[in-house]
Amino acid sequence: MKNETPNRAETAAKIAANPHDYKVCEGCDSIVGSTTAICPNCHSFRFDGEAQSVIDQALLLGSREQRSVTAEDLA
Repeated sequence: MKNETPNRAETAAKIAANPHDYKVCEGCDSIVGSTTAICPNCHSFRFDGEAQSVIDQALLLGSREQRSVTAEDLA
């Protein structure tokens, strides 16, 4: 586990407080910025931008350990 990564619960709280700045990738369930056109993790281009979907996904992801491989993990 990397020590320099932000606390997942803290990051989730920030996302949940500003859900309109984010959207959920429908390919891999990652949360990305609202201006993202292609998911950097799975390369999907389908997103759910509903505020409640973003909040629900942020709280889910923030409550558990990371399970997915990110671009940073592969660098």
